[in-house]
Amino acid sequence: MTASPLKLIALTAACLLSSAGAQKLTPVKLQLKWFPQAQFAGFFVALDKGYYKAEGLDVQLLPIGDQSPIQTVATGAADFGTTWITDLLTARQQGLPVVHIAQIFQKSGYTLVTLKSSGITKPAEFKGKRLGVWPSGNEYPAVALMKKTGLTTSLDSSAGKPDVQAVTYPFDPGLVFPGKVDVVSAMTYNELDQIMGLGYPMDKLRVFKTADYGINLLEDLMFTSERVLNEKNFKGSGLSGREVAAKLVRASLKGWDDAAKNQAQAVSIVLPRCGNTCKGSGSRSDARAHQTWQMTEVAKLYRAGPTLQGRAGFLDPKTYAANVSLLRSLGILKANPSAAVVDYSVWEAATGKKK
Repeated sequence: MTASPLKLIALTAACLLSSAGAQKLTPVKLQLKWFPQAQFAGFFVALDKGYYKAEGLDVQLLPIGDQSPIQTVATGAADFGTTWITDLLTARQQGLPVVHIAQIFQKSGYTLVTLKSSGITKPAEFKGKRLGVWPSGNEYPAVALMKKTGLTTSLDSSAGKPDVQAVTYPFDPGLVFPGKVDVVSAMTYNELDQIMGLGYPMDKLRVFKTADYGINLLEDLMFTSERVLNEKNFKGSGLSGREVAAKLVRASLKGWDDAAKNQAQAVSIVLPRCGNTCKGSGSRSDARAHQTWQMTEVAKLYRAGPTLQGRAGFLDPKTYAANVSLLRSLGILKANPSAAVVDYSVWEAATGKKK
């Protein structure tokens, strides 16, 4: 005796529901360093295309604005985060047990921008000028370039008569440039486009990329806490914290590879998520134009160094050592960081490759 077609359909549906129920996803909170935008395209692509789900993860991407993600991860409000290398190392120096697990951007996108009409042609000519910088540790690349050039800034309390007057501004170049500062900080993928949107096309600007002057302080990386890595049973999943970290890194790198290869599609995935920040203050035209510019530029930062050698997400030891040396020379780091601040085992487990 055979079952009726209706019973077969019902049985099949029940099996599918049972199978779906059996796949219990592990909840993970990933704290982004800034508002949703193409700077984080790879993570949004991984979420949208199910790369995290394929790893058994239910990932929530948390935007943070102009606060530091270090605190949310250190306190356990988030499990993982993205930040810059300087933030990570200074936090570790202060006793926060944060750990680097993957390097997304392999080249710094930090620039200093001036109008060609200012007559400034090289960093040494910043002397006597006003320099717009961001607060909370984001000023370090500019400070490093000034020191390398032999100039002092008003950010150094020991400088009696500083060569350069630093003006702190809250990430919107339109608030200070060019009326209140002669030179302004700008990321290649964000503020540079916003400055052009203020009515200053590229042929009117002179852009100093700090990386071209040996100031290649690495930016967007993935990190977590020692507490998460040492979890034996992460949120009751039956997985260790290290296993979850490896799954997260593997899916994120897949998302970044996808975003870099399919940039227009990545922009379309980002746009519904970035709301009022899509356009950026003073950007040239509209939200899509600004996010397209941003995606093009962040892809360049991702497709550099180890990524070009098939080792995306790898923190190059020589670059890392140079970053530490530079931060020590500035007095930002008082000693070499603990070896535990970088954990290559997560990247190795995620990629199947060896350091």
